[in-house]
Amino acid sequence: MFAPPSPRRSAGIHPERKTNKRPRYLNHETILYMSTKQSGKISSLFVALAFPLALIVSILFYMFVLGDPANFEGGDPVKGHPVALDPNHTFGIIHKGGFIVPILFTIVLLVLIFSIERFITLGRAKGKGRIDAFLHNVRQLLATDRVDEAIAACDEQKGSVANVMRSGLEKYQTVLNDGTLDKETKINTVKQEIEEATALELPMLSKNLVILSTCASISTLLGLIGTVLGMIRAFSAMATAGTPDATQLSTGISEALINTALGIGGSCIAIIMFNYFSTKIDGITHGIDEAGFSVSQTLANRK
Repeated sequence: MFAPPSPRRSAGIHPERKTNKRPRYLNHETILYMSTKQSGKISSLFVALAFPLALIVSILFYMFVLGDPANFEGGDPVKGHPVALDPNHTFGIIHKGGFIVPILFTIVLLVLIFSIERFITLGRAKGKGRIDAFLHNVRQLLATDRVDEAIAACDEQKGSVANVMRSGLEKYQTVLNDGTLDKETKINTVKQEIEEATALELPMLSKNLVILSTCASISTLLGLIGTVLGMIRAFSAMATAGTPDATQLSTGISEALINTALGIGGSCIAIIMFNYFSTKIDGITHGIDEAGFSVSQTLANRK
């Protein structure tokens, strides 16, 4: 008689075949890359939604707030003059700027939206505390060979400088006791690791700044276009036979001046915010350079 088959063997499981699967651990650089890639997708979606939403809000504001009949004499936004009382008077004057006004408002909204986005992003990139205090603390820890505490300080600080420093410290620990590598190779390995971590951080810092610089340029140009169109309307009213059309004349002049003011105002805001964020990015970049230098210099000075 044959013995009944083993339940393990009948299920197709061979006891002599042992699986040797080990859990896979991701290093800090891989996690940083995955996080950067995911945040990049979110940022792209944010940019794609910001433009149409800003345009829709600007058009609605132009039509239903600035173009409210209560802002004009006789309730006529087309031929009526703005009423004397504020804020209806101001709203009516801005509405006389014509179809360029909602485009200029869209640019101003985009500047505000991406300025807030840069505030949040660069605030996270800066980390929790002051960068110079963090670097000083890590240098002191490395001077006394307390690498684990330095890594813990990076985890507590967070931000771009801490991420680059942490990647360099992890590689520093890896190559420190590797007897197969000479000192020069160890230093170059750590420097390469820091450069790769820096390459992952820098694009996130300067992302969307091009939108602010573009808004600064085209805001003035669009205001100039509105000015030209308004002057064309004003001179057309003056060129009519007989008595000039006072309504058309005032509308044309209002269109020219309003578009000029909005265009210059939007451009000024964009330039100020662009320069402000560029200065903050320069400070973070300088901190990243100092972090890389500190790690590589510590390894170079080690006997």
